[in-house]
Amino acid sequence: MVYGLARRQLRPKVPLRPGEGDKRRLTSLEGLSALSLDALSSVAYGPEAIVVVLIVAGTGALTATLPITLAITFLLATLVISYGQVIAVHPDGGGAYAVARKDLGPRFSLLAAAALVVDYVLTVAVSLAAGADALASAFPAFGRDKLLVCLLGLALLTVVNLWGVAESARVLMLPTLVFVVAILGVIVVGLFRSHPVAVVGTYQPVHVEQALGVLLILKAFSSGCSALTGVEAIANAVPSFRTPRVRRAQITELMLGALLGIMLIGLAVLIHRDHVVPRGDVTVLAQLTAGAYGDGWPYYVTNLAVALVLLLAANTSFGGLPVLMSLLARDHRLPHLFGLRAERPVYRYGVVALALLAALLLLASDADTFRLIPLFAIGVFTGFTLSQTGLVRHWAGERPPGWRRRAAINGTGAVLTSVAGVILLATKFLEGAWVVVIAVPLMMLLFARIQRYYADVGAELQLGRVPEPPDRRTGSLVIVPVGEVSRLTRLAVGTALALGDEVVAVAVHADPRKSAALQRAWDDWNPGVRLDIIDSPRHSLVQPIVDYVQRAVDENAADGGRQIAVLIPEVEPRHRRYEILQNQRGLLLATVLRARTDVVVCLVPFRLTV
Repeated sequence: MVYGLARRQLRPKVPLRPGEGDKRRLTSLEGLSALSLDALSSVAYGPEAIVVVLIVAGTGALTATLPITLAITFLLATLVISYGQVIAVHPDGGGAYAVARKDLGPRFSLLAAAALVVDYVLTVAVSLAAGADALASAFPAFGRDKLLVCLLGLALLTVVNLWGVAESARVLMLPTLVFVVAILGVIVVGLFRSHPVAVVGTYQPVHVEQALGVLLILKAFSSGCSALTGVEAIANAVPSFRTPRVRRAQITELMLGALLGIMLIGLAVLIHRDHVVPRGDVTVLAQLTAGAYGDGWPYYVTNLAVALVLLLAANTSFGGLPVLMSLLARDHRLPHLFGLRAERPVYRYGVVALALLAALLLLASDADTFRLIPLFAIGVFTGFTLSQTGLVRHWAGERPPGWRRRAAINGTGAVLTSVAGVILLATKFLEGAWVVVIAVPLMMLLFARIQRYYADVGAELQLGRVPEPPDRRTGSLVIVPVGEVSRLTRLAVGTALALGDEVVAVAVHADPRKSAALQRAWDDWNPGVRLDIIDSPRHSLVQPIVDYVQRAVDENAADGGRQIAVLIPEVEPRHRRYEILQNQRGLLLATVLRARTDVVVCLVPFRLTV
């Protein structure tokens, strides 16, 4: 018996991702705070997107804000009910990519993947731009450097996610609660007041450019549909909920729909009643906040809460897109490196790719929220339509009891979202939506081409087939490049003797005196290995060794083909900061040998203690 030792349990080398452990799963309230920030925070820019479009027809056109918002809320209710069914059918995660891959086939799954990539990248860009607007509404000094503020926020999110700090639902509950209470307070207090308490921002003259017509209403509707982004996030993360997962996820989806609908309608009523028009240096939401609370500390707290929640909403993409890219890599539709996880539970290549794409978008749009929104919603509605269409296909194939009613619900959702997507594309095409029309097919082509490449590689490697017996070699030759007699040379030669039947050391020198000195030192050491010294008048190191190895390959090919390996010793300092001080010729030689020959190339590290 062993005393004094606690029982040890094996732990995985790679930590679990958030939600993978039983104790880390979400309740409904925690799921609402962790998964709905993208959707709830859209009230910061969705209603304003409607106002910005309608104001070109004069202040009288703002009366259409409420009817348009009611139409958007009806679409929201349809989506919530439809995604409740997605949750039930796909309890392992019902994202548009998974649904399309299972129920619609490869081509539609490629379309879903491309649309989701657009959605995730634009979620980051739009959320950061809208967050900077909210911050500038409270502190106007930030408005002059809005792009810089967005890029700094993006850098912060990237560093945090590369470090691997897991998102905690309990931590997110406080800012989510403050945000929801603040927005609901703006609505309730604003409705009880007969007129706005304070007016913020600078006056901007209204120039009537066109009459209020069907086309303008459709354009305002399509802009306001940006408020529906993020509704699908809960269906994508059903495995993160506690048992019963499906029921909890469905309750969370209903809670999200109810909260978002109430906030959208309440803000639209205030805009309609108070004739709120865009003003300089502030957002429409900031104007409504000042109208309800005044310009005191509640005004600043609300704007800061909005900016913080938008920052956290941008962070949801850093949890979603790298995972999607890992799934695409597993399906051989993206490079396999996107499926690699670090010691911390982070897909770092996906995080870096998302950060770079979002930075490019922010730079191209100058962090203008309303230049990004036309790009934003098209990818979102494509995913909506594919999810609902996939469910209709599922019900038609499975035909469980009541399948017609369920198919009708999802079919209605598919029709409404496809119509909204077409309206959005038609009305926003010249405002930037054409970029998505080009980007999505290009991404689909990229995914398909990568998949075809991996299929060709698998065929050439005969993956899944039993290969022929290996060739029997008649021995092996190990070539060791050396510079002088040292502990490094001793390590390399000793390793080569353990690996090969015949070992040859090779040195390259331009000075005959150094060559003679090396030969004398080698003879004195006498390791039992032949030393070949190559004269290099041009002081070239890599090419003479490559030529030597190639001659050895040609000679051995005539003798039956011995296995030839090149063993290259490399010095590794204890601290990474000293790596730049070391000679990198070994890595260069290894790269050239791999490119020009078929020999086995091995690197032997000699680890320094300094």
